[in-house]
Amino acid sequence: MSKLTLEVQRASRCTDLPPDRQIQRWVTAALGDRRSGTELSVRIVDEDESRQLNHQYRGRDKPTNVLSFPAELPEELNLPLLGDLVICAPVVAREAQQQRKAATAHWAHMVVHGTLHLLGYDHIEDADAEIMENLETGLLKGLGFADPYIPTEIQE
Repeated sequence: MSKLTLEVQRASRCTDLPPDRQIQRWVTAALGDRRSGTELSVRIVDEDESRQLNHQYRGRDKPTNVLSFPAELPEELNLPLLGDLVICAPVVAREAQQQRKAATAHWAHMVVHGTLHLLGYDHIEDADAEIMENLETGLLKGLGFADPYIPTEIQE
């Protein structure tokens, strides 16, 4: 399998963020053998930027945990660009606390979830949601994390 080219942009005032190597590990796990020679970026932002992008692209005027922007390039370009993830650090931290999950586990879930969206998975229809959630659960288990859809006691 070809190499992953990952750019991590940190545009958040939050300081408790996962290191690039962890983010790369989570993206690599989500990609598996589904895509080779891939390029993508992960931008970590605060609530203002997340809210603005969520409003502009999804019509929702509030920050959200992760936004996925798949690259929509003509096939004839044959470029390895998969797309971009925008993850809102304060929302992820708040959700982890509310869901009684370790912050690292929730970060891993958001990166895996967003990467699967870039690969074309979605959860709009119930059947598709079940497929995506089962895939996420298996990937996260392989990374050493519990089922992300079942609240757990916080363990760091």
